[in-house]
Amino acid sequence: MNTRVMHMLVRPLWTLFAIAGLAIAAAPAFAATLDPAAIGNAAGVQAKQQDDGVVKINWSRTDVPVTVDGMRLPPAAGLGSWAAFAPMGDQAMVMGDTVVFQDEVDAAMDAAFAHGLKLTALHNHFFFDQPKAYFMHIAGEGQPQVLAADVKAVWDAIKAVRAARAQPADGFGGATPTAGALDADALAKIVGHKAEVNGGVAKITMGRNGRMHGQSVGASMGLTTWAAFSGNDALAAMDGDFIMTAAEVQPVLRALRQSGIHVVALHNHMMGDTPAFYFTHFWSKGPAATLARGFRAALDAQADTAAH
Repeated sequence: MNTRVMHMLVRPLWTLFAIAGLAIAAAPAFAATLDPAAIGNAAGVQAKQQDDGVVKINWSRTDVPVTVDGMRLPPAAGLGSWAAFAPMGDQAMVMGDTVVFQDEVDAAMDAAFAHGLKLTALHNHFFFDQPKAYFMHIAGEGQPQVLAADVKAVWDAIKAVRAARAQPADGFGGATPTAGALDADALAKIVGHKAEVNGGVAKITMGRNGRMHGQSVGASMGLTTWAAFSGNDALAAMDGDFIMTAAEVQPVLRALRQSGIHVVALHNHMMGDTPAFYFTHFWSKGPAATLARGFRAALDAQADTAAH
C-alpha cells in the first residue's frame, strides 16, 4: 500500500477521534445522583426515589374534609400535594403541585417567593367543591436539600394557617366597600393610563400585541392588562388581570404580593400565541389610591423586566 493511500485511511480515523474528543469535552457533567434520605430529612417527610432517578415527596391533605358535587372526596383521589426533584448537572430542579384553600394562598405564595421558588400556575381542579380547593404549582433550581427545605417552608406556611383556624375562611375579612364616588382622574394619574367610568366602576385598560395563527392580535382579542375599581375613594375593591410573557410572570406576582394584593389565578388564555402569554388575576380592598399605587408598582416591575 502506497503512502498516499495510508494517509487517506488514517486521516479519517484521526478526524473521528478529534470530533469524539470535542463532543466529550462539550458534553455537560454527568448528572448527580440524588439522595432520597437527605431530601426527605430536609423536607421533613419521607422521600422515595422513582425508577427514572427522580426523588418525590408527598403530603396528603387529610386535615380538611372536602366534598365535590356532594361526595366526600378521598385525599388519594386528587387532594395530594407533591414535589419532585430531578438531577440537573451537579444541582437539581424541583417541580410541584400544592393543594391550597383560599385563605392559604397568600401565605403559601409569600413563603415560596421568600425561599426563591417560582409560581408557575394557580387554578382549580374541581367544580362544586366545598370548601373550594385550588392548586399552586411551584418550581425552582438549586441544591436538592435546599430546595426540599424551601418546599417544606411552603407547606409549613399552609399548616400554620390551618393551625390558627381549623376550617378555611369564607372571606379575606375587613370592611366591605359600598358604592360611592371614585376620582377616576386621580387613579389615572397614579397609574399613568386613562380611566374610563361605567356604572360607577373606574377601569384602566392597556392593550398588548401578539400573533396567533399567522395573524396579528391585540387588545380587542383579549390581550389586555386591566384594573377595575369599585366602591369609593375611601374604601374600594380592585380586581383585574395582567398579561405577561414568561419572563415577566415572577416580577409581576412578587410586586402584587409586596403591595398586599391577592393573586387569585395564574394560567394561560390562549394556545399557539407568539410570544406565549400568561395571565394572572388579582383582588384587593383598601383606599382607591393605595390600590392604584400597588397596581402601578406591578406595572413598573413588568416594564423593568421587559426593558432588560
